[in-house]
Amino acid sequence: MRYRTLGRTGIEVSTHCLGTMMFQDGFNSDHDDCVRIIHAALDQGVNFLDTADMYGQGESEEIVGKALRGRRDDVVLATKVHFPMGEGRNRGGNSRRWILKAVEDSLRRLDTDWIDLYQIHLPDHTTDIEETLSVLTDLVTQGKIRTFGCSNFQPEEIVEAHHVSERRALGRFRTAQPPYSILARGIESSLLPVAERHGMGVLVWSPLAFGFLTGKIRKGAPVDMESGRAAIRPGFFDPAIAENAAKLDAVEQLVELAESIGCTLPELAVAFTVAHPAVTSAIIGPRTMDQLEALLKGAALTLDDATLDRIDEIVRPGVNLYNPAASFPPRSLTDASLRRRPLAERSAA
Repeated sequence: MRYRTLGRTGIEVSTHCLGTMMFQDGFNSDHDDCVRIIHAALDQGVNFLDTADMYGQGESEEIVGKALRGRRDDVVLATKVHFPMGEGRNRGGNSRRWILKAVEDSLRRLDTDWIDLYQIHLPDHTTDIEETLSVLTDLVTQGKIRTFGCSNFQPEEIVEAHHVSERRALGRFRTAQPPYSILARGIESSLLPVAERHGMGVLVWSPLAFGFLTGKIRKGAPVDMESGRAAIRPGFFDPAIAENAAKLDAVEQLVELAESIGCTLPELAVAFTVAHPAVTSAIIGPRTMDQLEALLKGAALTLDDATLDRIDEIVRPGVNLYNPAASFPPRSLTDASLRRRPLAERSAA
């Protein structure tokens, strides 16, 4: 396993990061099996683990805590905060009030005294970014977290946060966690250059494009819309939708390319993401031991220029064949009042 420095933090992490979203009820709820998967990843050189408090409402963090007993010092541990944890007001978001509560809960579930990378899972338009950066800076000073980053932020939101950090002498986001795959290359145009400019580490999620790059979803094959990922996001899988047809066409060409260089489609997909100079690590999220072993098998795969050129022909740089962050649209798109002047002011004369 190769290691890279996480931005300018000085922390060295494996180029594959083990994501633990699958370790929860509804996916893999066998805690002992999940612990074995984590140990197998660590034994093969992975030293970077990513989880979140909202994965199974804390279940994933509890599993990670069990797995790291006796091995905590050897692991760079990342978790996230933002989504509601239980019912009631003020049990989610990016406020000082909630983050101070949420970090203590995560520390308890993870059975650790510190978190290496604490990430804001989503932006929160109801909370001033200065409020969020201030409490994260305090947590670093207190030793409860080592550094902090953001997940699913737009490039302009990252830049704004850096400006606030500089003006207010606060700690700044050291990492970003965006979606990235061969089928979703939109971040190449802006977010990745912004991250490089600010010396941020980047850990990307969904390198297998929500399952489209596993090799199991093929053109002309029937799609079970009642179970699995298709039941969660039917709009991503319905072959009658033109956007999905374009994905399936690209997959057929990528399968052919993978076969021509002697690798599997998942191996090609993950290797593509870590070939970008701005990407530090790709998050792999296996549900089973077999899935972990299949993904790690391709860790040594090096894609040459000819292969990357062919990928560029199949899916052009900076192009999204689908929007992996469709569940987290920015408020500028969801709030019509931000896109429409008052009725009396809309005309030009």
